[in-house]
Amino acid sequence: MTKFLIINADDFGHSQGINRGIIAAHIQGVLSSTSLMVDAPSAIAATHAVKQHPRLCVGLHFDVTSAYKSPLDLNDLGSVASELQRQYMYFCDLMGREPTHIDSHHHVHLRDPLKPLFLDWGSDHHLPVRGLGQIQFNGGFYGQRYDEHWNPHPVPEWISVENLEKLLRNLSDGTTELACHPGFVTDDLDSSYRSEREVELTTLLNDRIVALIRALDIQLVNFADVSSGHRTVE
Repeated sequence: MTKFLIINADDFGHSQGINRGIIAAHIQGVLSSTSLMVDAPSAIAATHAVKQHPRLCVGLHFDVTSAYKSPLDLNDLGSVASELQRQYMYFCDLMGREPTHIDSHHHVHLRDPLKPLFLDWGSDHHLPVRGLGQIQFNGGFYGQRYDEHWNPHPVPEWISVENLEKLLRNLSDGTTELACHPGFVTDDLDSSYRSEREVELTTLLNDRIVALIRALDIQLVNFADVSSGHRTVE
């Protein structure tokens, strides 16, 4: 059975450096998809940047946990549903089209109270939801681990070329989404995940990764390809 791979960058719109890194990873590397934070400081700039790259799929990165966001009770499903609909409509206004998929900042949609809400919402809108459908999710390409108090600790080997090669060699049959967070560190980046973004970008652009994908006959696709049934990209 053929292996299909979507490499999706989270946090599009978070900063100018992240925007530039994601576009670079798409133009020069293997990244086929990204997820937009519609309320982030550089979201509008992100929508302008992506207009020149029609093969880059853009989904909604639902966000209620960033520092610039007002607190939201995640146990209040009505409030979450209203905020999800607002961000979805704003995405459509910014992009001039619907998102190709949906995921969330800090994976809040995978928390037990919210899973059914996001699963039903995705079904109603005919959108894949990260980790809740037939597309397998792989989060193993990330340069930090968290302790019991949710304090981040760097793990640079997890975003190395060697680890990405290992992840590629161990892909399951079918379609897999591999999440990543490439970017350049700029003054407007307000995040505990900083230098790791440039390491991720360097890894994604490494010639060994492209060569291995070809050698393993992995088909790079995006969410639009999967939704339409045409699982190849030029």
